[in-house]
Amino acid sequence: MESFSIENTNKKTLLKWYELMFLGRKLDEKAPNYLKQALGWSYHAPYAGHDAIQLAIGQTFNKQTDHLFPYYRDMLTAISAGLSAEEIILNGISKADDVAGGGRHMSNHFAKPEWNIHNVSSATGNHTLHAVGVARAIKYYGGKGVAISSQGESSVSEGYVYEAINGASRENLPVIFVFQDNRYGISVPKKHQTANMKVADNFRGFKNLKIMYCDGKDVFDSMNVMSMAKQHAIENMEAVIVHASCLRLGPHSNSDRHELYRSEEELKCTKAHDPLFKFRSVLLKSNKVSKSDLEEIEVKVSEIISAAHKKAINAANPDPTGIYNFVYPPAYQTEKYPDGIYTGIEASKMKLIQALNETLKAEFRHNPDTFIWGQDIAHKDKGGIFNVTKGMQQEFGEKRVFNAPIAEDFIVGTANGMSRFDRKIRIVIEGAEFADYFWPAMEQLVELTHDYWRSNGQFSPNVTIRLASGGYIGGGLYHSQNIEGALSTLPGLRIVYPSFADDAAGLLRTAIRSQGPTLFLEPKALYNAKEAEAYFPEDFEVPFGKARIRRPGKDLSIFTFGNTVHFCIKAAEKIKSETGKEIEIIDLRSLIPLDKEAIIKSVKKTSKALVVHEDKVFSGFGAEITSLIMEEAFEYLDAPVKRVGSAFTPVGFNRILEKAILPDEEKIYIKAMEVLSF
Repeated sequence: MESFSIENTNKKTLLKWYELMFLGRKLDEKAPNYLKQALGWSYHAPYAGHDAIQLAIGQTFNKQTDHLFPYYRDMLTAISAGLSAEEIILNGISKADDVAGGGRHMSNHFAKPEWNIHNVSSATGNHTLHAVGVARAIKYYGGKGVAISSQGESSVSEGYVYEAINGASRENLPVIFVFQDNRYGISVPKKHQTANMKVADNFRGFKNLKIMYCDGKDVFDSMNVMSMAKQHAIENMEAVIVHASCLRLGPHSNSDRHELYRSEEELKCTKAHDPLFKFRSVLLKSNKVSKSDLEEIEVKVSEIISAAHKKAINAANPDPTGIYNFVYPPAYQTEKYPDGIYTGIEASKMKLIQALNETLKAEFRHNPDTFIWGQDIAHKDKGGIFNVTKGMQQEFGEKRVFNAPIAEDFIVGTANGMSRFDRKIRIVIEGAEFADYFWPAMEQLVELTHDYWRSNGQFSPNVTIRLASGGYIGGGLYHSQNIEGALSTLPGLRIVYPSFADDAAGLLRTAIRSQGPTLFLEPKALYNAKEAEAYFPEDFEVPFGKARIRRPGKDLSIFTFGNTVHFCIKAAEKIKSETGKEIEIIDLRSLIPLDKEAIIKSVKKTSKALVVHEDKVFSGFGAEITSLIMEEAFEYLDAPVKRVGSAFTPVGFNRILEKAILPDEEKIYIKAMEVLSF
């Protein structure tokens, strides 16, 4: 392996490094001026003091084989990796031609997805999990590179960073975690983050993990350690932490007044250790480079920045009419079953749980680049808490079907990361053993929902999140809740909730084959229920956004989904027998996208509407359906729209409490009769 020093590094390379460092520094200093002139760059985190390690990260990165996840202070990292001054400024002032995301993401979030320089979140350290996920793909597909996660030392306090490093250690993955330690988390000193002087030491007990240290202010030390880290990760298929000691010459960001918490003496001492000044001095003392060589570069850099500024400042702004572009990536389109309905009985009749199992297996055969993981899903003859994945590891192997740690953030975050390796990859995850336990993964779910929009359509995480949802099993607070109402507020996330075996199979197939994230909610009380059984062919497909009439009627429309579909059908039959009234039952199946046309059409037909779902009435998804009817079909109504759902309490464990809280046939019957009698 090449060793870097002033003596054995050629002049051409030394001058290239100086040009990159000087270019970065001048842009770093120029950025706040754009804000002062009201031209943009409203967020800028100066990197000065991190120069050497950032130069080394960028020089170590190979866009053909590696994947780089920079953080918001990584301006020089991005420049060293190949981004031009113009691309940096376009990002800073949020122009339409910004290669990171067309001005959709916060300034100082540098990326170039086509080069595998990934568009990352503002949530600190969030991308650590994505780096682990893509490293898993590098290993599986025999890639020759590494994933590099770059971040500040304070981000390592985040729990999901520990999950990421634990996972990389357990799976022996080629990922480098670079901790750029500048001693502060905004205004919080490092001693308030960790008891160890070097935060990397917190991970000393992890197996299959190499920890290296470098002076992040020294070019040669940083270059040598990053080179060794990459070589070690590739040759040993082992994760590496590079702890780089840096200094923060400036404030945390352009809105931070660091003189309020840093002494004048500290700031003066920090400035005296400026890495750029140090490198310039080393070059001149070596006699390999002349002062005129450096001055020539400095003039050249000024010209580059001036030209880049002129182009960027005159570049187009984002088009506000395009805000709905790239919210949802393309969904799989079914041609054989355009309405998602099969009415024959020639096919096999299955239970809902069997439909899920058989469809998963069929899709794994259909696309060999399909993977599934989660908690407790692949152990001998067991396939999850409910055996939905039974037999899958035996058929498809432990590299495609495997258990994950009990860490929901890790499960979702590494799915996001692995899907970045290749567009053909499809990932199914059990996001948690029960939907109620999914909340620790919320930050990673949010990332999934806006990755496509934030990257201006350059990347979509092709992930299906399966969750056993709902009550009626006596499960109590953490085994009987519904979460679709809360999660339906996230643009970019498709949400489906089947209530019959045929829809479960068809929607799962569509979800897996589609681009982008889908939340696939499974009513676990119906897994083995006879009323949820259905006939359907093995190639059955159900498109997103297509409701289904489960029972035609003319006197009242009931809009429902999930467990309550069956209660509604029974209540409708009871009303028919007692009054002769015909109730139309619309099984929504897909919440996002929602079949608005079917809802309005049914209201026009019956002039009365009842919305029923298992989740809480207050702020539940039914409020959106009710609002839609009131706004777009009010003139067709002969009665107020009513709702039935759970009481505004958690779901109790005792069956007596559960029955009092959750909707059932009797509660639906009573409310339906109220609407009919209006």
